[in-house]
Amino acid sequence: MKKLFFIIATMLIVLNINAQNDLASEDMPKDVTKFLGIPIDGSKAEMRQKLIAKGYTLKKDRDGDEWLEGEFNGKDVRIFIVTNNNKVWRIAVVDKYYTSESQIKTRYNNLYYQFKNNNRYNISEAEPIPDEEDISYEMSIHKKRYEASFTQITDEKTINRMSEERLRKQYSEEQIKDSINEVKLDKAWFPLQYKLEMYINKSVWFIITEHYGQYGITLFYDNGYNKANGEDL
Repeated sequence: MKKLFFIIATMLIVLNINAQNDLASEDMPKDVTKFLGIPIDGSKAEMRQKLIAKGYTLKKDRDGDEWLEGEFNGKDVRIFIVTNNNKVWRIAVVDKYYTSESQIKTRYNNLYYQFKNNNRYNISEAEPIPDEEDISYEMSIHKKRYEASFTQITDEKTINRMSEERLRKQYSEEQIKDSINEVKLDKAWFPLQYKLEMYINKSVWFIITEHYGQYGITLFYDNGYNKANGEDL
């Protein structure tokens, strides 16, 4: 998988990184990461209501911090909505209850294989934890980070549809009909560009976290289009 990312990075450099900025612009069609079928986009209030409609319960503490609680993938979890410039860019799903080292190793590996065997995901960089691995020792002494990352796939039909929509934003119907050279080039380029964007902006990943000798898993569903890129600096 590291080789795949090297190839993608090289292609982006060769083909010009400005293409990414074009696709990320507001008026360009794009397919964003989804959580429970909900696009990770829009305002925090909108996302909150959509999650409540899915059966999650809103919680708040005395400081005004809020989250949602409910069940996800067979576990009791807390869900946090993260925004940038008033747009949702991340959903964090945190185990409500922590478990032992042996239990978290099994849970991590089960989650890894669930993603691996799901045809809606590609592995970005992930592998199971070996049975003989001493998680507590590795995390405390070697500061090892147990992390698995995946890409949420945009299907070919959606890529072709978005490419066609973008083509019609770029050119007139007459230009498309006449199939001028620029149209021919972009017809070939746009689908590839969207696939590159998919690997950059549709990340789903999880890590093991530790708290007083107990362990949990946090999953992150990220919409890279909305994350901070230094625009406020």
